[in-house]
Amino acid sequence: MAKRDFYEILGVSKSASAEEIKKAYRKTAMQYHPDKNPGDKAAEEKFKEAAEAYEVLSDADKKARYDRFGHAGVGSSAASGGGGQYGGSMEDIFSQFGDIFGDEGGGFGSFFGGGRQGGGGGRQRGARGSNLRVKLKLTYEELVKTTQKTIKVKKYIICKTCNGNGAKDSASIQNCGTCQGSGQVRRVQQTFLGNMQTVTTCPTCNGAGTSIVNKCTACKGDGRIFGEDTIDIDVPAGVQDGMQMSVRRRGNAGERGGAAGDLLVLIEEEKHAELSREGNNVLYDLNISFPDVVLGTEVEIPTIGGKAKIKIPEGTHSGKIFRLKGKGFPNVNNSYEKGDQLVHLNVWTPQNLSSDEIAAVEKMRQSSNFKPGSKKQDKSFFDKVRDAFS
Repeated sequence: MAKRDFYEILGVSKSASAEEIKKAYRKTAMQYHPDKNPGDKAAEEKFKEAAEAYEVLSDADKKARYDRFGHAGVGSSAASGGGGQYGGSMEDIFSQFGDIFGDEGGGFGSFFGGGRQGGGGGRQRGARGSNLRVKLKLTYEELVKTTQKTIKVKKYIICKTCNGNGAKDSASIQNCGTCQGSGQVRRVQQTFLGNMQTVTTCPTCNGAGTSIVNKCTACKGDGRIFGEDTIDIDVPAGVQDGMQMSVRRRGNAGERGGAAGDLLVLIEEEKHAELSREGNNVLYDLNISFPDVVLGTEVEIPTIGGKAKIKIPEGTHSGKIFRLKGKGFPNVNNSYEKGDQLVHLNVWTPQNLSSDEIAAVEKMRQSSNFKPGSKKQDKSFFDKVRDAFS
């Protein structure tokens, strides 16, 4: 199913300011928050959808790529989570936006009466893992269609010995004595307005709610180790050199169960032996002999992933551009729109002629039909190039 426009999800225009986007997200998240809509799967999906939209539109770089390339520019098609939805857990979403809602744990507890029951209250997981950047080289044949690439990357991965919790065994994990496992400390202060309750992150466990008595021997309590991961990347058709995709939650693993960072994939085009690229169009220089342009011929030329034949009419001038419609790259935002292949004709000049060849050419030179200017060209070479790209 096609993903909805991020601006439409938050109900703002493309020209909306950062503050307007933030306010719109706050309103939408409040409306569809699971605590206000218990058991409503549709509301939960809209809540996740709003979180994904805000994550992109609140980041200047991601927003710029989204405005230019749509969902493909921010790697939404490669996001985990199925159906193109937000790839993190509900806890990931709550933990990311505490600065918006002013809630120390990011759990919306102050709005809905004291945190999410059954989800660890105000506990915070470990620190989020860092993003990981890789370069992905692709051939023209891969760029012209939707391609899946499998890569291996060296990064921090979850420790399998302790399953990421950093403890030697389950008995080594104890509730924090300060916050009694909630991850938060509540204080009541008397003011002239009456009793005011504040909620802050527990200073003893830093919001984890637990402490480790005996650390895992494999990861030394970090919950992660340095290793190798195999990742499948779905590359949409038509991406170009320099574009960056984001594969959600496939970067470095976080500490002690913290969310993983993202894998940022920079697209690099491998040079083609015969073709070049200009936007979604493919360019090819065709060298042809003088007799062929005079008498006309049919030649076979390379295309992306194949061959094509074009007819050269007799009397064709050097510099003419032939257009092979639809033989270019698809539009990354609309695969039904395709560029063309433009074939630029060059007349090849031979060297090291034999005496008989020199005599034949000399005879042609004496003919009035071979005098330049006998037939005026309607357009210059630069006009033709401009017309080909218009």
